[in-house]
Amino acid sequence: MHFCLLGTVAVTTGTEELALGPVKRRSVLAMLLLRPNSAVPVEQLISCLWEEEPPAHARTVIQGHVSRLRATLAEAGADAHGVELTTHGSAYQLRLPERLVDAQRFSELLYRARPEAAPDEAVELLRHALDLWRGPALTGTVASPPFAAAAHALEERRLAAVEALARAHGVLGQYEKAADVLHPVAVANPLREGLIAALMLALYRIGRQSDAIAWYHRTRQLLADDLGVDPGERLRAAYEEILRAAPAAAAPRAAAEPNAFQDRGRPGAPAQTPAHPQAHVQGGGPQAHGETHGEPHGQGRPAAVPPQTAAPAPGPQLLPRPPAGFLGRDRELAVLTRLTLPAAEPGGPAPAGLPPEGGITLVTGPAGVGKTGLAVYWGHVHAEAFPDGRLFVDLRGFSGGEEAAPAEVLREFLLALGTPADRIPPSPEAAGALYRSLVADRRLLVVLDNARSSAQVRPLLPGGPRCATLVTSRSRLDGLIATDAARPVRLHALGPEDGVALLGALLGPDRVAEDPEAAHELVALCDGLPLALRAASAQLLARPRWRLARLATALRDERRRLTLLSAEDAGVAAALRNSVTRLSADDARLLRTLGTGFAREVNTAEAAALAGADPELIQDGLERLAEVHLLDEEATNRYVMSDLVKLFAQDSGDGKDRQEGR
Repeated sequence: MHFCLLGTVAVTTGTEELALGPVKRRSVLAMLLLRPNSAVPVEQLISCLWEEEPPAHARTVIQGHVSRLRATLAEAGADAHGVELTTHGSAYQLRLPERLVDAQRFSELLYRARPEAAPDEAVELLRHALDLWRGPALTGTVASPPFAAAAHALEERRLAAVEALARAHGVLGQYEKAADVLHPVAVANPLREGLIAALMLALYRIGRQSDAIAWYHRTRQLLADDLGVDPGERLRAAYEEILRAAPAAAAPRAAAEPNAFQDRGRPGAPAQTPAHPQAHVQGGGPQAHGETHGEPHGQGRPAAVPPQTAAPAPGPQLLPRPPAGFLGRDRELAVLTRLTLPAAEPGGPAPAGLPPEGGITLVTGPAGVGKTGLAVYWGHVHAEAFPDGRLFVDLRGFSGGEEAAPAEVLREFLLALGTPADRIPPSPEAAGALYRSLVADRRLLVVLDNARSSAQVRPLLPGGPRCATLVTSRSRLDGLIATDAARPVRLHALGPEDGVALLGALLGPDRVAEDPEAAHELVALCDGLPLALRAASAQLLARPRWRLARLATALRDERRRLTLLSAEDAGVAAALRNSVTRLSADDARLLRTLGTGFAREVNTAEAAALAGADPELIQDGLERLAEVHLLDEEATNRYVMSDLVKLFAQDSGDGKDRQEGR
């Protein structure tokens, strides 16, 4: 006979499970099992079973449940197992050998495990302990604070066992097994900093440095958004250890043939040259800012292997993994190569088009057009050009929260470059000077992603003649072009054929070929924006029986379009909201006015008439909206607003009107 609390509350005999009856009876048994061989007062049982005011006959109900439990256990031969449910005045006691309760066996195994002193034995004990779990603890009991607290305490012990198992694997040098153990529980507990820190270190030690760093930044953002706090000491320490350390050595099992899908694009993976440097990337993981979306060069283009990092370089490798689903962008990638590759060795000829000083290339475009993906993909394709390392930072300029301060970024860069934490100057100016001196003679790529302003970027420019800098932004950053000779590369939305090719890559060519007219309509309804097309594809992938025409019909309803073009926290509306929150109140008001007042194009005079404001002021506002790609100036004094921006502007205007009671 076995009693189960680690999952659905149950009693089993051999292969059979006893019928325990209703939820409250099962809850009485659970409370007695949580305190085995101890008297549990009736008052405590009542408070556990009825969160609000208990009924007048609560004691009678409890007595009835205990009576039925006693009979059920007796019929199953409880006496032969040393199990007896007894009454002690106004309390009940379940006498039994504690080894019959899975929660007690779990605690005993966890207590015996010594991950550091006896890791082999600990692995066996902890795996046995975790195998006892069949789901969330105390499933099937009433929803009351006492049971919630007890379930939480058991879950905390389960997480402690997972962390202990990962430590044991780590002591044995089995870092890949440690990462496999930690990953699912980290996904389920995204704010548990100790767990995330352990996962980061395990990932780093198997060569997945970019994944480890991505976990840190995601957790930091969640802590800020959900709790309004910064990362704690353990998470910060793990991050700084990864930044300070040299690139990860191969894991102990690296001699075995690597898994091509797990190893692609991570530091230490075998170097492979793509069949075509701008080919389709399969696989990959979480994408930065929802903007890792490329543009297909043409329909029906064959897929090829992803870009691979060359042999491990001695410098820091902070670049995220290559973006999933990157297609084409041949022309833009060629321009980046021409403008960005660092100068040759001193005294040798510089590449054509590259000034003597280190190059700064500025990738701009609207939200979701693929700026981050382009920069990251290019950085992986040309890894061999940067033997001294590749730095990357999300400046959070258009992420909806607080943007990254240059001093914060400089500290991360200096740690990654090997500077001890206690040697980093406290002042931003001194830290910047140290950073520039450290990289002055290095062949280094610096990717400054998601910048809001030129002022945010300038303190982070390396300045060395052999460094290259890629900056991405939704803003044009004209100041960076004027004062730092940055060369702009503008990304545009996809054309009809390229948009259909992207749908084919995401959904499969057969599904698109079934309804090519609907595929073209979807591209038009998504304004050719890769982020919107990906959100539309997510809707279709979640509904395999839908034809493309069905989604196109739904998207024609302008009231639903932005909602349909969302996937959890990623979508067009979320991306545009992050852009609009950076506007002044006057510019946001102008955007709402334009969204509700004209069809597609407007000039200054028409916009001034709609807004009832001075044309000179309106001209300045139109220019600022164009600067952050919420409008396009297609001709002199002729501005165009995309349909999706227009719908968002209308929605935000309606929300403001409702808020103000109009």
